[in-house]
Amino acid sequence: MAQLHAVSSCSSTNLLFNCSKRGSSRTYDKVHCTRTIAAHEQVGVKSSEFHGLAVSQNIAKFGPVRENHAIKAVLASDKELSTSSGANGKVLRKKLNKVVLAYSGGLDTSVIVPWLRENYGCEVVCFTADVGQGLQELEGLEQKAKASGACQLIVKDLKEEFVKDFIFPCLRAGAIYERKYLLGTSMARPVIAKAMVDAANEVGADAVSHGCTGKGNDQVRFELTFFALNPELNVVAPWREWEIRGREDAIEYAKKHNVPVPVTKKSIYSRDRNLWHLSHEGDILEDPVNEPKEDMYMLTVDPKDAPDQPEYVKIGIVEGLPVSVNGKELSPASLLTELNEIGGKHGIGRIDMVENRLVGMKSRGVYETPGGTILFAAVRELESLTLDRETIQVKDSLALKYAELVYAGRWFDPLRESMDAFMKEITRTTSGSVTLKLYKGSVSVAGRESPNSLYRQDISSFESGDIYDQADAAGFIRLYGLPMRVRAMLQKGL
Repeated sequence: MAQLHAVSSCSSTNLLFNCSKRGSSRTYDKVHCTRTIAAHEQVGVKSSEFHGLAVSQNIAKFGPVRENHAIKAVLASDKELSTSSGANGKVLRKKLNKVVLAYSGGLDTSVIVPWLRENYGCEVVCFTADVGQGLQELEGLEQKAKASGACQLIVKDLKEEFVKDFIFPCLRAGAIYERKYLLGTSMARPVIAKAMVDAANEVGADAVSHGCTGKGNDQVRFELTFFALNPELNVVAPWREWEIRGREDAIEYAKKHNVPVPVTKKSIYSRDRNLWHLSHEGDILEDPVNEPKEDMYMLTVDPKDAPDQPEYVKIGIVEGLPVSVNGKELSPASLLTELNEIGGKHGIGRIDMVENRLVGMKSRGVYETPGGTILFAAVRELESLTLDRETIQVKDSLALKYAELVYAGRWFDPLRESMDAFMKEITRTTSGSVTLKLYKGSVSVAGRESPNSLYRQDISSFESGDIYDQADAAGFIRLYGLPMRVRAMLQKGL
């Protein structure tokens, strides 16, 4: 049978990275896999939804344009496609054409690239989402992807979409998991997975892959989103299949396959960072009795070292969603970024909790959510003016279920979407502003106002008024307490 050569192999192909800069961030266009053809052949690169750039150029030794702008693997003899062997003649688990991999550039995902090629005989498209993890996490990705054997790299800025379409709905709903967790990682996974499905459609991939372990929640969050948005995609989860069991195994595999091991200092903690939060797990945190070390925190100062003078911040809110800080209107991502800086300076938003993972085990995590803590306090306080008692009670009860659905990866579940429609409708009158006082790790309310306030000073005042007659309270109390009186009468034989 003819031998299969994957055109993504760096040893036999040329790779082109088109790089563009937008402000302080950097995005990388596709890495184009090629085969040798006549010099007059033209490669046209379609304007992509991911980068908004159109590149069309005449380049020698580049392959013919395909409808999906992806160059297929070709046979050395141009004969029948092999479906039984992959790289190094290894028997394939299954033949796939192209896989979009959630890619960070770290050790695990760098190793996954050659592992997918070797075990599935496929081209690998690396996909990286910018959800606010920091520019340092995005630097050098094109070199790493190329060195690992990927045929294509896509970097997409999802920060505004992440905040506007995922964080803000949870904020409006008041969704908090198990009393404390503000769902930072839970909200980030579906926005990334959604963009991966879009990328798979863009490049003509028939599969998607992630580097989540079989013990965590993230595997569920990714895969439920894949199922909901494109059930025809194959899903490959290497950590549930391969023989690699830890960091040393991964390093050994990387060396064997000539994949440069990322030269980074190994953190003693497992961290996940995005624009909403920073989570810490592992090491001494695995024992719930241990207090976190102060040098672990990265977004917030120690409250005792925060400024000795409180800072007041005014949050403008329209229909349950924040729109301004101190009178300055900002985009969703910019607003959150500013509040993260303000809150972090005052040591706001540190949460230490033991939570119940979806897969059944308990885990201990420490979260830093400075901007999010400020926003939750602001929205909740404004609702105290604009929502009546029964509405608040129903909203709070639904918020628990809403948080459970998001935590469990069911973002695209019709139930969550229906509940979100309710939350949107019920908060139509929640507009106004809230002034908060930030001081040494605490957030307290200094003032709140709304044109739709249900609070009436003329009714609430202890002074006599025309609307509320205090004498009416006696009859109300007798009727309201009638069941208790009847029970007491029965017990006493009356």
